[in-house]
Amino acid sequence: MAYRSKAGSFRALKGVNLEVQQGDIQLLMGPSGSGKTTLLSILAGILTPTEGSVFLFEEEITKFSKEKLAQFRLQNIGFIFQGFNLFPALSAAENVELILGIKGIRGKAARQQTQMLLEQVGLADKANQKPGDLSGGQKQRAAIARALAGNPRLIMADEPTAALDSHSGHNVISLLRKLAKEEGCTVLMVTHDPRLVDVADRVAYLEDGVLRR
Repeated sequence: MAYRSKAGSFRALKGVNLEVQQGDIQLLMGPSGSGKTTLLSILAGILTPTEGSVFLFEEEITKFSKEKLAQFRLQNIGFIFQGFNLFPALSAAENVELILGIKGIRGKAARQQTQMLLEQVGLADKANQKPGDLSGGQKQRAAIARALAGNPRLIMADEPTAALDSHSGHNVISLLRKLAKEEGCTVLMVTHDPRLVDVADRVAYLEDGVLRR
């Protein structure tokens, strides 16, 4: 991946070749500015690489139209953002139900799945609270519940434990581990958190845009 400006060209990623197995927890680690978030964005189809291809579930997403790519992401990928990205005017439950609605799950089925997801992340008692009334850890758990809406095959997470204390972080790690091992969901995480290394199946280190294992 190269970025071009008046000052010249900057290569953010250099010859990266990464294969992730279904049902694995794959970590991307490395210092700030190493290209981790850029790589995650390319693998999610948010950014298009300057060279190379991305295959997800045997489909070459780098050849998709914007419309097809958006639909593919909606049906297959759940995102956990570092900044939560919750809708402030909606309650925790409504944030989850909104995503289910976009995926075509509405009414009683949506309410039941929302309740189950919030219970999974330990947030059932805060279902009707808006993000402004939640702590950082609670917001992150609401964001994780939303990412799991509709049973995506792949979870992509950017620093999912960054805003969490030790106890909340452990709960999130345990939940992601359970998803991978019991549900066959693939989890791809960018993180600086050394606690996550112990639960990961594979760890890839990025440094200056180069992948080191």
